[in-house]
Amino acid sequence: MKHIKVFVEKSSYGYSAYMEDNDLDYGLFGEGKTVEEAIDDFNKTYVGMREYYESQGKAFEEIEYEFFYDTASFLQEYSKAFSLAGLERITGVSQTQLGHYLHGRSKPSRKTIDKIDKGVQAFARNLTAVRFA
Repeated sequence: MKHIKVFVEKSSYGYSAYMEDNDLDYGLFGEGKTVEEAIDDFNKTYVGMREYYESQGKAFEEIEYEFFYDTASFLQEYSKAFSLAGLERITGVSQTQLGHYLHGRSKPSRKTIDKIDKGVQAFARNLTAVRFA
Protein backbone atom coordinates (compact mmCIF):
# COMPACT_ATOMS: atom_id res chain seq x y z
CA MET A 1 0.00 0.00 0.00
CA LYS A 2 1.35 3.40 -0.94
CA HIS A 3 1.94 6.03 1.72
CA ILE A 4 0.98 9.50 0.48
CA LYS A 5 1.65 12.90 2.03
CA VAL A 6 -1.30 15.26 2.18
CA PHE A 7 -0.42 18.91 2.60
CA VAL A 8 -2.59 21.26 4.62
CA GLU A 9 -2.26 24.91 3.67
CA LYS A 10 -3.98 28.19 4.29
CA SER A 11 -6.06 29.23 1.28
CA SER A 12 -8.28 32.14 0.30
CA TYR A 13 -11.30 30.05 1.35
CA GLY A 14 -9.83 28.88 4.65
CA TYR A 15 -7.70 25.75 4.38
CA SER A 16 -7.02 23.16 1.71
CA ALA A 17 -5.69 19.62 1.90
CA TYR A 18 -4.15 18.10 -1.22
CA MET A 19 -2.06 15.09 -2.17
CA GLU A 20 1.61 15.22 -3.04
CA ASP A 21 2.53 14.42 -6.64
CA ASN A 22 2.31 10.68 -7.21
CA ASP A 23 1.57 8.09 -9.89
CA LEU A 24 -1.96 7.21 -8.80
CA ASP A 25 -4.81 7.27 -11.31
CA TYR A 26 -6.69 9.74 -9.13
CA GLY A 27 -6.12 12.87 -7.13
CA LEU A 28 -7.85 14.09 -4.00
CA PHE A 29 -8.49 17.51 -2.54
CA GLY A 30 -10.37 18.83 0.47
CA GLU A 31 -11.21 22.31 1.67
CA GLY A 32 -12.87 23.95 4.62
CA LYS A 33 -12.99 27.08 6.70
CA THR A 34 -10.94 25.29 9.37
CA VAL A 35 -8.19 22.70 9.27
CA GLU A 36 -10.59 20.12 10.70
CA GLU A 37 -13.14 20.83 7.96
CA ALA A 38 -10.47 20.55 5.23
CA ILE A 39 -9.22 17.22 6.61
CA ASP A 40 -12.78 15.91 6.98
CA ASP A 41 -13.56 16.97 3.41
CA PHE A 42 -10.39 15.24 2.18
CA ASN A 43 -11.38 12.03 4.00
CA LYS A 44 -14.88 12.17 2.49
CA THR A 45 -13.37 12.74 -0.95
CA TYR A 46 -11.25 9.61 -0.52
CA VAL A 47 -14.32 7.53 0.37
CA GLY A 48 -16.25 9.08 -2.52
CA MET A 49 -13.49 8.29 -4.99
CA ARG A 50 -13.33 4.68 -3.81
CA GLU A 51 -17.12 4.36 -4.18
CA TYR A 52 -16.98 5.90 -7.65
CA TYR A 53 -14.30 3.45 -8.80
CA GLU A 54 -16.33 0.55 -7.42
CA SER A 55 -19.50 1.78 -9.18
CA GLN A 56 -17.56 1.89 -12.45
CA GLY A 57 -16.11 -1.60 -11.94
CA LYS A 58 -12.60 -0.18 -11.80
CA ALA A 59 -9.84 -1.29 -9.45
CA PHE A 60 -9.20 1.31 -6.78
CA GLU A 61 -5.70 1.56 -5.35
CA GLU A 62 -6.04 1.95 -1.59
CA ILE A 63 -3.54 4.27 0.06
CA GLU A 64 -2.44 5.30 3.50
CA TYR A 65 -2.07 9.02 3.92
CA GLU A 66 -0.73 11.39 6.52
CA PHE A 67 -1.33 15.12 6.87
CA PHE A 68 1.51 17.66 6.90
CA TYR A 69 1.34 21.41 7.50
CA ASP A 70 3.42 23.90 5.61
CA THR A 71 5.17 26.13 8.16
CA ALA A 72 3.18 29.31 7.50
CA SER A 73 -0.15 27.49 7.78
CA PHE A 74 0.88 25.80 11.02
CA LEU A 75 1.94 29.13 12.51
CA GLN A 76 -1.28 30.78 11.38
CA GLU A 77 -3.50 27.97 12.69
CA TYR A 78 -1.81 27.79 16.09
CA SER A 79 -1.17 31.50 16.62
CA LYS A 80 -4.40 31.46 18.64
CA ALA A 81 -2.87 28.97 21.06
CA PHE A 82 0.83 29.89 21.01
CA SER A 83 2.53 33.25 20.96
CA LEU A 84 5.62 33.62 18.82
CA ALA A 85 7.57 34.00 22.08
CA GLY A 86 6.22 30.65 23.25
CA LEU A 87 7.02 29.02 19.93
CA GLU A 88 10.53 30.45 20.13
CA ARG A 89 11.00 28.72 23.49
CA ILE A 90 9.57 25.46 22.11
CA THR A 91 11.47 25.43 18.80
CA GLY A 92 14.59 27.52 19.33
CA VAL A 93 13.69 29.60 16.25
CA SER A 94 13.54 33.35 16.88
CA GLN A 95 10.25 35.21 17.04
CA THR A 96 11.44 37.45 14.22
CA GLN A 97 12.04 34.48 11.91
CA LEU A 98 8.76 32.84 12.90
CA GLY A 99 6.99 36.13 12.11
CA HIS A 100 8.60 36.21 8.67
CA TYR A 101 7.35 32.67 8.00
CA LEU A 102 3.90 33.45 9.38
CA HIS A 103 3.43 36.46 7.10
CA GLY A 104 5.05 34.88 4.05
CA ARG A 105 8.03 37.23 3.93
CA SER A 106 10.40 34.28 3.79
CA LYS A 107 10.32 30.50 3.74
CA PRO A 108 12.23 28.35 6.21
CA SER A 109 15.06 26.10 5.09
CA ARG A 110 14.70 22.34 5.43
CA LYS A 111 16.98 22.53 8.49
CA THR A 112 14.71 25.13 10.13
CA ILE A 113 11.56 23.18 9.26
CA ASP A 114 13.11 20.12 10.91
CA LYS A 115 14.05 22.21 13.98
CA ILE A 116 10.47 23.51 14.29
CA ASP A 117 9.06 20.02 13.80
CA LYS A 118 11.40 18.50 16.39
CA GLY A 119 10.53 21.17 18.96
CA VAL A 120 6.78 20.92 18.42
CA GLN A 121 6.87 17.10 18.52
CA ALA A 122 8.85 17.14 21.79
CA PHE A 123 6.41 19.65 23.28
CA ALA A 124 3.46 17.50 22.18
CA ARG A 125 4.98 14.38 23.77
CA ASN A 126 5.57 16.27 27.02
CA LEU A 127 2.07 17.70 26.98
CA THR A 128 0.40 14.32 26.38
CA ALA A 129 2.32 12.89 29.36
CA VAL A 130 0.65 15.39 31.72
CA ARG A 131 -2.09 14.01 33.96
CA PHE A 132 -4.23 15.96 36.42
CA ALA A 133 -5.31 14.63 39.80
